[in-house]
Amino acid sequence: MRATMIYGPRDIRVEDADEPTLALPTDAVVRVVAACVCGSDLWPYRGVQPTPAPHPIGHEFVGLVEAVGEEVGTVKVGDFVIAPFAISDGTCPHCRNGITTSCTELRWWGSQDSAGLVTQGGQGDMVRVPLADGTLVALPGQPAADLVPSLLTLSDVMCTGHHAASSARVGPGSTVAVVGDGAVGLCAVLAARRLGAERVVAMSRHQARQDLALEFGATDIVTERGEAGAARVRQIFGGVGADAVLECVGTKESMQQSLDCTRPGGFVGYVGVPAGGPELPIGQMFSNNLNVAGGVAPARAYIPELLGDVLERRIAPGRVFDLELPLEEAPEAYAAMDARRAIKVLLRP
Repeated sequence: MRATMIYGPRDIRVEDADEPTLALPTDAVVRVVAACVCGSDLWPYRGVQPTPAPHPIGHEFVGLVEAVGEEVGTVKVGDFVIAPFAISDGTCPHCRNGITTSCTELRWWGSQDSAGLVTQGGQGDMVRVPLADGTLVALPGQPAADLVPSLLTLSDVMCTGHHAASSARVGPGSTVAVVGDGAVGLCAVLAARRLGAERVVAMSRHQARQDLALEFGATDIVTERGEAGAARVRQIFGGVGADAVLECVGTKESMQQSLDCTRPGGFVGYVGVPAGGPELPIGQMFSNNLNVAGGVAPARAYIPELLGDVLERRIAPGRVFDLELPLEEAPEAYAAMDARRAIKVLLRP
């Protein structure tokens, strides 16, 4: 089979690899139908995060089950499944509390499972899925081909955007600002409107992303950044700021901008993978009663909630994929996202 590997900064290769087989009775083997490149994949690609040794990469995929271990009961051969970006058992106290990304057996694609066995990355032909019952979500049948991109977003970005909105307590009538116009930020716009937000500001300086934000339900676009951007958001919301601000970048600057856009007593929902030293100014938060909540999105817990809206075509988060490439062109997929020539790239094995 073929699999995508990262060797170091801007060194992505698609190579031959051994096909996975069942190793444990709780495993499944999935043939990948579609995968993609995540904005967080760009941190090691750019060298912001180190790559000590070459390893498989990719953590978002959907596919068909080819084999299951004897202890697997929730998926069967032939099922179309969504694989969230983290491996979890579904039974530990944290999973039962809905925080599957803090599972006591938590592992990541492209590393080792809790038994010390290698797992494949999502950007490849096939993947061995440990703890299949707790990790995979099976659809009730085979989806229409045009729904596959939206189903793929449930492995990460749509659930992550929803986590930002949920953490910021977005509800009917809320005023919202979204910091970040990548796939997660755009999905956060969609999530906020889905939860009933009345007015949503998307902060973006890129026309294609602005257009998609408006399609997803944004009511206003703010192109300014920093204090000028925050001042514009406060002006839009009556001089006080937004009820909820969704931070979808992960830098010190984006967090500060988010706090500056929030009204006193409001909420920041943060989901940007931390990079560049984000900090919390406790003095500002204390003085204005600002609330900050969020973190790693427990996608596995959110998929059942969001799946029906995708299958019923009430939301179409797959619109964030503006470039589709064959798996063999994974290096170009990374280059396109790095250069902002694409919002998000879908890969087809």
